[in-house]
Amino acid sequence: MSLKFVKKPIAVAIVALILIGQVLAAEFQEFIVKDIRVEGLQRISAGTVFNYLPVKVGDTIDSQRVKDTIRGLFRTRFFKDVRVEREGNVLVVVVVERPTITSIQFVGNKELKGDQLSQALKQVGFAEGRVFDRALLEKVELELQRQYFSRGKYGVKIDTTVTPLARNQVGVTVNIKEGAIAKIGGINIIGNHAFSEDELLGAFQLSTSNWLSFFTHDDQYSRQKLAADLEALRSYYLDRGYINFNIDSTQVSITPDKKRVFITVNVTEGDRYQIGEVKLAGDLVLPHEKLFDALTVASGKVFSRKAIAESTTHITDLLGNKGYAFANVNAVPEINEEEKKVNLTFFVDPGKRAYVRRVNISGNTKTRDEVLRREIRQQEGGWVATELINRSRLRIQRLGYFEDVNVETVPVPGTTDQVDVNFSVVERPSGSLSAGLGFSQSQGFIFNASITQRNFLGSGKHVSFAFNNSQVNTIYSFGYTNPYYTIDGISRGFNLFYRETSPFRANIARFSTDAYGGDMHFGIPVTENDRVRLGFGYQHTKVNLTENSPQEYHKFVDSEGNKFDTFNTNLGWSRDSRNNALLTTDGSIQSLFGEITLPLGSLQFFKFGYRHRWFHPLSKSLTLMLNGDVAYGNAYGNTEEFPFFENFFAGGIHSVRGFKANTLGPKASDGTTLGGNFKMTGTIEVFFPVPFAEELKSVRLGTFIDAGNVYGIDQDISLQGLRYSAGISANWLSPFGSLQFSFAKAFNVQPNDRPEVFQFSLGTSF
Repeated sequence: MSLKFVKKPIAVAIVALILIGQVLAAEFQEFIVKDIRVEGLQRISAGTVFNYLPVKVGDTIDSQRVKDTIRGLFRTRFFKDVRVEREGNVLVVVVVERPTITSIQFVGNKELKGDQLSQALKQVGFAEGRVFDRALLEKVELELQRQYFSRGKYGVKIDTTVTPLARNQVGVTVNIKEGAIAKIGGINIIGNHAFSEDELLGAFQLSTSNWLSFFTHDDQYSRQKLAADLEALRSYYLDRGYINFNIDSTQVSITPDKKRVFITVNVTEGDRYQIGEVKLAGDLVLPHEKLFDALTVASGKVFSRKAIAESTTHITDLLGNKGYAFANVNAVPEINEEEKKVNLTFFVDPGKRAYVRRVNISGNTKTRDEVLRREIRQQEGGWVATELINRSRLRIQRLGYFEDVNVETVPVPGTTDQVDVNFSVVERPSGSLSAGLGFSQSQGFIFNASITQRNFLGSGKHVSFAFNNSQVNTIYSFGYTNPYYTIDGISRGFNLFYRETSPFRANIARFSTDAYGGDMHFGIPVTENDRVRLGFGYQHTKVNLTENSPQEYHKFVDSEGNKFDTFNTNLGWSRDSRNNALLTTDGSIQSLFGEITLPLGSLQFFKFGYRHRWFHPLSKSLTLMLNGDVAYGNAYGNTEEFPFFENFFAGGIHSVRGFKANTLGPKASDGTTLGGNFKMTGTIEVFFPVPFAEELKSVRLGTFIDAGNVYGIDQDISLQGLRYSAGISANWLSPFGSLQFSFAKAFNVQPNDRPEVFQFSLGTSF
């Protein structure tokens, strides 16, 4: 049934019971208790009752002790009735237990999960297994309302139903009608003079409804967001010199229908202050000039709390990298009200310089210690350096052998200047036997199989065999790489392959090739993020033409033949500073490659290119990505023309979306694509999470603008010839492989172009 109650009648009932008990107690004559008996217990043990009794065997009991007994047992809230009786010299305590809660069910809750609500009710003492107390029901409803109010749902309605069950138990059902989240009708700031209201509101998370609110939910009021915005407002002023800024009051009003919230913030700006004298004090273990260079504040600049915090952090990091791992730096301001200046003194307490006694590694049951230790930059015996420790952790994480990598710096017991650096890892399977089935608009159905061991016998070496089959390619390959061929981190690897290609099935002019070969490559680390690649290879290629092949292809084969043996050397450079290799939100990856065939082969040509992808977080949920890709190739020596089977292509979901795959650039007479020796593409894209499902970290949406084209050897390269597209994208890193989709509108379309609005690529693995 649905319980309707108020607190006052229950309080009156409790008082009445106590008064009745006191009246009954008044009839008691003093006697010495020879025994105590408790009647009416069902679940509560007699020992629990005895713990709360103010009398024991051998005591003399009178009317006052009876009152204390009744009052004490009622105070436990275990019982809804307590009586004290006498049988001779035996004290008899008769109780009626309150029912216990066997289950709490929530109905209608969507915004808050059941476990969140259960945790909230525990805080007020209402949970499964506890004694049911009607007086707590009002607190339950108030607590649930508070939870929903804090999320902006002021129209929530809560109705509680209690169902009696066997053995003095009850089940509680909480029916919730959440209602809609209150939208922000307006935000007003009163008292601002130095900055316009629009400038100040630009620092807020909360906002009135706009075209992005569907994705950002910034028009939905919540108390937590408002608190964060008020702190952002305070920081906005403190970072611009207004050290006496104050938020005088904040009013939040809601319309009668509880659907609109209006916020008014009253502020006092105060005067603007500049930085006066800047000094360093304390134990300056590093050169004075070096510490001053780490400061981002200077005399004459506008006072900024952010700049002061950055300066403190920079000095702390500087000391931490020199072994002072427990340094303490405090900035103490001295305000000059007359000159409107703030003098700053940075007090430096470096503490004792700490040295690393041991670097310990745990959790690597398969991977050899040396595989991890060669990535560690913090050495034993040297002073502790936070930068080296963090870099070591990142390098171990990038190996890809471990699900998680943690590091702790632990003081050595009994010393004040030694620490142990403890790395703990959780290994993931480094070997795999896999097969895949997928479909791509550019290659049709794809089947692949591979045996890969990225950490062969725990040595860190990579061994793989792969088979790939689609309408366009059939590839067999074998690869081996030793990432530490030398102790300095130079890698060496080998690859062998056999490949059959039918490009005409991917919108390219009709021809096919059969090729086999291999290569040997070296990777040379230059810095922590930079690497140079040097390789040498051989490839045998046979070109197959048909009567329907373009005249340009026949001309090349007539001149150069259809079988070629090429020896090539390639040189490349890459830099990777991404925070995540899959769903990147910050950092960049760029690469430069160059390949040239040697004169001793059948063909002489070269190719080089550059690609740069840059990621920058615009907010907690928005990421900007800029991508540029340029490549060029040409013939040299005895070869008169760049081989057509080495041409570049563009268009499709991995290039310029909105155009069919490989369809941009020069065309044959039948409309198929010839490709070209110069490619230029670029992308501007903003990524964001799925609206209303931000917890889906493996799914990311985007809105983009693509541009690019391919040019032939005899074509003029001009920006007017670029093709453009704009649209939305989706990428899901599913357990069955990567799925990519795009909807795009093509621009600057020419008569022979082949636009395509919807494009996708998907695959499964088993």
